[in-house]
Amino acid sequence: MTKNEKRKTLLDAAARAVETKQALMEKALDDIIDMAGDLARVSKKGGTIYLAGNGGSAADCQHFATELVVRLTGDFERPSVPAVALTANSSLLTAAGNDYGFDKIFARQVEGLVGKKDALLLISTSGNSINLVKAAQVARRKGTPIFALLGSGGGKLKRYTTRKIIVPSTSVQRIQEEHIFIIHNLVKLMEQELFA
Repeated sequence: MTKNEKRKTLLDAAARAVETKQALMEKALDDIIDMAGDLARVSKKGGTIYLAGNGGSAADCQHFATELVVRLTGDFERPSVPAVALTANSSLLTAAGNDYGFDKIFARQVEGLVGKKDALLLISTSGNSINLVKAAQVARRKGTPIFALLGSGGGKLKRYTTRKIIVPSTSVQRIQEEHIFIIHNLVKLMEQELFA
């Protein structure tokens, strides 16, 4: 592959990323604002935001929880916001996977940790991960509000959600890029709501 072909590859990827972001802003601008408000209210009432996802979305869960507990930027100092990534405890995940199966690695945690005043936030590019669906089912039975960052039309998870943001794309890369954009802006809006 020549350098010009490589440049074209990168420019094409950038153009698709811009198109996806524009489509997201046209479709989900108010959804992002509303979800940030709902999550801020959970925190105001003393609840914790619990997050779950698989693969790159698991990393996004840990990223989101970190931005809430620590801070988004050094430009705005504020108290910690309670958040826990259910993806981070390798001992718990492997024990649950071994004893109950991979399908229940998050459901078991939701059963033991998440309450009505908390929120469960699920991140999935497809919306069809069975372990997230099972976690949502447990949260629904407990009366816990369920939020989701999704793509590919929302999949099976969209029917379980209290509030959802669906990136209008079927490309895993584009969806993940927009999930990070959404996460950063959810935290920024939450900070404004909680600490302005």
